[in-house]
Amino acid sequence: DVLRTWARDEDFWLRRIAIDHQRGRKTHTDTELLAEIIEANFGSSEFFINKAIGWALRDYSKTNPDWVGVFVDAHRAEMAPLSVREASKYL
Repeated sequence: DVLRTWARDEDFWLRRIAIDHQRGRKTHTDTELLAEIIEANFGSSEFFINKAIGWALRDYSKTNPDWVGVFVDAHRAEMAPLSVREASKYL
């Protein structure tokens, strides 16, 4: 619940923490929560938010490239180009 609250906070650093919280969890990644947090931050013009979205997806693409590919394809129009570029690095 804390991460869901932080994902929508006015402080972009808290939002970034929420986005980054599952990096490195590999097969233990909660994809439903990851998607929810990332989707809550679509439309941000904040560089650090868009970079974090891309990094979180890129990190998970090393474990589950199919899930990340489907997510990026489904949300490409909503994602910042920076997020798409970072997320697609290993796809």
